[in-house]
Amino acid sequence: MINRRTFIQKGVIGTASLALLPKHYLDAETKNENQSTSKALVISTWDFGIAANLAAWDILKRNGRALDAVEAGVKVPEADLKNTTVGKGGYPDRDGHVTLDACIMDENGNCGSVLALEHITHAVSVARLVMEKTPHVMLAGEGALQFALENGFQKENLLTEESERAWKEWLKKAEYSPIMNIENQHFSPNKLPGNQYNHDTIGMLAIDSQGNLSGACTTSGMAFKMHGRVGDSPIIGAGLYVDNEVGGATSTGVGEEVIRTVGSFLVVELMRQGYSPEAACKEAVQRIIKKKPETAKEIQVGFLAVNKKGEYGAYALQKGFSFAVCNAEKQDLLIKGKSIY
Repeated sequence: MINRRTFIQKGVIGTASLALLPKHYLDAETKNENQSTSKALVISTWDFGIAANLAAWDILKRNGRALDAVEAGVKVPEADLKNTTVGKGGYPDRDGHVTLDACIMDENGNCGSVLALEHITHAVSVARLVMEKTPHVMLAGEGALQFALENGFQKENLLTEESERAWKEWLKKAEYSPIMNIENQHFSPNKLPGNQYNHDTIGMLAIDSQGNLSGACTTSGMAFKMHGRVGDSPIIGAGLYVDNEVGGATSTGVGEEVIRTVGSFLVVELMRQGYSPEAACKEAVQRIIKKKPETAKEIQVGFLAVNKKGEYGAYALQKGFSFAVCNAEKQDLLIKGKSIY
């Protein structure tokens, strides 16, 4: 039987013993937390992925969930009025409507997306609510807007003055010819300052400190597209796919060709078979070439992937594709993706 005095003495001795332990032993728990955080990683498409990654990293570095990180990350370009490819300020369709597409997917295979959504800046957040609050995966058009407004989102005008000027200038000839890698160019066919004809997206993939994966993808779509056109970005398996046992993939570029090959799902399945992320992305690009060899020479499509080990890679049809990487060692790494042509 241990009496009160004995218990107190043992407690004091135990506390004193801890004081005598080496500092590295006392810091073991903190060290383990740091090691856990070091597993975290976020990657995203294009140069503007650097800023997006930083927002995602702010969550990951505090051992936050990958799903929260990718949502926070892609919301950065969605709100950037200088980014005319994503969110508010994106170039409109040929009828003057700014329509947004987005999707999100978590480590459990849950997913949600919105298509042709108007008047809401953060399409990715609406997509997450579709995933979490409805029995559906996709909501489109007026239905998606109604759902967003019912859940507290504010209706606003997404067409900025710059985008409206570009659209009105485009209407003079109404020629539709997407420019490759416009994100890295300052193409000004109408001699409007800062005017960039564009057709791209941000796709983001993250691994959190628990080793779980999530992904998000959001875009305003091709500039001056037909009203109602939807690309690959909000389509699970095309613009984005995550399998927590294997890895995740996302795409950018001309979505029609990604849809035809179910590109992101293909990349993940190739990684399941043992392909590295880069090799899987390359094979997916080659499938596009095999289906439409002549078309493939005139367009850009790029894939970005990460596997469960944290290995990442990318491949594109044409030169010029870039992707951003952020981890515990470096938060602003930008890598030029390899290409076929």
